[in-house]
Amino acid sequence: MNEVILRPIQEADLADLCRYSTDPEAAGVFEWTGFDDPKAMRRRWEEDGWLGAEHGRLAIMSADSLAGDMTYKDRSPGTTKGAIYEIGIALFPEHRGQGVGTTAQRLLVQYLFDTMPAHRIEAYTEVENIAEQRALEKAGFEREGVLRQTIFRAGKWRDNIVYALIRG
Repeated sequence: MNEVILRPIQEADLADLCRYSTDPEAAGVFEWTGFDDPKAMRRRWEEDGWLGAEHGRLAIMSADSLAGDMTYKDRSPGTTKGAIYEIGIALFPEHRGQGVGTTAQRLLVQYLFDTMPAHRIEAYTEVENIAEQRALEKAGFEREGVLRQTIFRAGKWRDNIVYALIRG
């Protein structure tokens, strides 16, 4: 497998990343929930380069090409900001099934633990998304349970599995 790195989103990445909003094939079966505003990503990038403490996005690079992106969102309750983060990943079809996602998830976990006071990192995936479940487990996440009918996709409500990794 080629080296995988995370880096800030660059302006040149925006056109490719906007494919998630307009191309069901690029988004993939588990990420496609309908058409979305393709300019929303640029607007957010112009605000802070997608590097906010509460919600951010990083490019996934593999073999010098954009493979997808990772997101993080602060899900901490009350005044304990920065304690709990939810992460997400989207890979372009040509980069799936090669270990890129597992490596990228490990890198984002390390980044959050190194730069934020994060204690817990969570990830959610649909019950049917076996590949993502395997990737999360390989990245060190533990399955905690099923959340019933929490995502609406392809005309029906679907169950999600919650995974988590605790600092240390």
